[in-house]
Amino acid sequence: MIRFWNAFTKVTAWPVQWFCFRTKVHYEDKAAQGRNIKGAAVLVSNHTSVFDYAVWMFVFFGRTLRFQMAEVLFEKKVLGRFLKMLGGIRVDRDAHDCSSIETSLDVLDAGGVVGIFPESRLPLAGEERPIAFKTGAAYLALVSGAPVIPVYTNGSYFQRRRAQVMIGRPVDVSVWVKEGASEKENVAAITGGLREKIIELRELLDERTKQTGK
Repeated sequence: MIRFWNAFTKVTAWPVQWFCFRTKVHYEDKAAQGRNIKGAAVLVSNHTSVFDYAVWMFVFFGRTLRFQMAEVLFEKKVLGRFLKMLGGIRVDRDAHDCSSIETSLDVLDAGGVVGIFPESRLPLAGEERPIAFKTGAAYLALVSGAPVIPVYTNGSYFQRRRAQVMIGRPVDVSVWVKEGASEKENVAAITGGLREKIIELRELLDERTKQTGK
């Protein structure tokens, strides 16, 4: 049913999302990773708006993205029900609840795609972006062995200029794993590496848009 509701939402809302986002997609290396995600993966993105999820849902049109989402969204009756239908994974940020991790691992084990905003919240005015990453995405990638697909959005929604996004190459997080280090140390190293990767994609996107003027 989750796949059905994703497909139904994408087809019926396509004209609306194009009017709202008019997304321009760029690639770090299209041959390595385009808009078609094959197999299990952890999709990692910076967080600019509550609409980021919708943008990625349409950018990666052919896959069902099971995004981790804050508990506050599920507390809104209608919205919460809709997000559950789409496969949203509830994360209780202030509770010691591992159910979101277990659900995410089940999705990856079944060959699905789990989406995560590692910043865990929207940045406040004046904060350096992206803000510090939480460790959840790094832990999932390390434990599951699934590659991470880093993506960046400039958050330019509902504006005259098109939203610009950058899809990065898949990352094998083992490149940040050090032999002899504890799991906690390796997760921390992976978390820092993923944040740096998102920053690299932002810089690459800025370079591309300056060159094209779009």
